[in-house]
Amino acid sequence: MAGMQNLAPAQTRHPHPSAPAAQAHRSAPRTPVPGADNLRLEAVWACHADEVREAQRLRHRIFAGEMGARLPVLPGTPPGLDVDTFDAHCEHLLVRIAETADSPARVVGTYRVLTAAAARRAGGLYSDQEFDLSALDALRPRIAELGRSCTDPAFRQGGVILMLWSALADFMVRNQLDLTVGCASVPMADGGHTAASLWQQLRRSHLAPAPLVAVPRLPLPVDSLRGDLPVEAPPLIKGYLKCGGRVLGAPAWDPDFRTADLPMIMDLADLPASYRRRFLPS
Repeated sequence: MAGMQNLAPAQTRHPHPSAPAAQAHRSAPRTPVPGADNLRLEAVWACHADEVREAQRLRHRIFAGEMGARLPVLPGTPPGLDVDTFDAHCEHLLVRIAETADSPARVVGTYRVLTAAAARRAGGLYSDQEFDLSALDALRPRIAELGRSCTDPAFRQGGVILMLWSALADFMVRNQLDLTVGCASVPMADGGHTAASLWQQLRRSHLAPAPLVAVPRLPLPVDSLRGDLPVEAPPLIKGYLKCGGRVLGAPAWDPDFRTADLPMIMDLADLPASYRRRFLPS
């Protein structure tokens, strides 16, 4: 979210060529890759179908190949891609190794973003499938949903995720959105005891205000699992918490992805000063 104020006019991006999208590609920030002086990373929003497919290829490699997820297979989907019905409505953010004379660009990190307007066209948020989010109905015009976050294993040292978050914050400001929601996943290799223990920790320290409650449609049976393990949040969830993220309720069980999913919300207004200076325009 997985799965954020000088506001500019809204500019919703689309995975098709457009003048704003083309400009974003030309002005994409680049940064050196540690230990590889000849490589540069760039954060871009997909403007073409082939760029979206590169994100979907990385997602398939991580979710199916690394995590063992059972991914949906839509009719006509080429093998090796993670594609679902929400992709056509989402904006796709990529961090990629910039193209050189010797090699094409390669995607090493991605998020997809479902804006409030796109969620209405899609019939709701992806998270609505896992949780009853009716408590958030009044906030939906302010919400962008973050999801399908993943990073190439060779680029998980922090730089890629910071580039993604910086581009996401800029997107939020330009589109006059100030809340993000998403499902933050916890692996269930131990049968769910880690996820249940993490929930017990976070409900005491990082629970959203009482009116904002998400109810899991397929709850993780936390009462029958260990809740006292000394666990640490996965890196992505830890990052959300440092940015002011809150948990909306108990975890859902996602049998296809083999994870427990925590519903989370972040408010730009809650960003600590250090992150505000890093991610938001002055």
